[in-house]
Amino acid sequence: MNNFIEKNLLVLMVLIIIGVSFGGMVEIIPLMSQKVMTEPIKNLKPLSALELEGRDIYIREGCNVCHSQMIRPLRAEVERYGHYSVAGEAVYNHPFLWGSKRTGPDLARVGGLYSDEWHKLHLLDPRSVVPGSNMPSFEWLFKKKLDDRLIERKLAAFQALGVPYADEDIKNAKSLLQDETEATALIAYLQQLGTHLEVTN
Repeated sequence: MNNFIEKNLLVLMVLIIIGVSFGGMVEIIPLMSQKVMTEPIKNLKPLSALELEGRDIYIREGCNVCHSQMIRPLRAEVERYGHYSVAGEAVYNHPFLWGSKRTGPDLARVGGLYSDEWHKLHLLDPRSVVPGSNMPSFEWLFKKKLDDRLIERKLAAFQALGVPYADEDIKNAKSLLQDETEATALIAYLQQLGTHLEVTN
């Protein structure tokens, strides 16, 4: 029987797919039924239109390739970055940006750590505020105005996925983006990261 499976590629592939699917279901389905994995944390708010545009720029420019947004519950990580990440912080994220690569520091708790001015300098000339940084400059973000043509459709799509955007939020989204640059949107996104979790000692 083993010889037959090993020699018949189609049968082997079907059995591998069945095995992986079963293993995935055993791992994932129990997690989906736990409230701690599916319910938002107490103060979680959906991203504003400006922050959502900033998140899209963050993805487009590949920031998530070098920066994770997930602090693991390990002493060294918690001491360096702050409270470990919890699933309830990311319930409104589509797609998740937790990541694992850290060419640069983790950004899960960067919101409010630095001023908007610091972020502007960091995007224009990273080495002016972080000597030895290998991050490239993103000066073009300051010259490019936000493209607001799709913001209403984006918010409506997120609303359909369960993110609690009101119809009023969708209706007013375009007006909130007028004359804003891509840099402003990216900084707005960064400034809210990790600010919703209340840590009690």
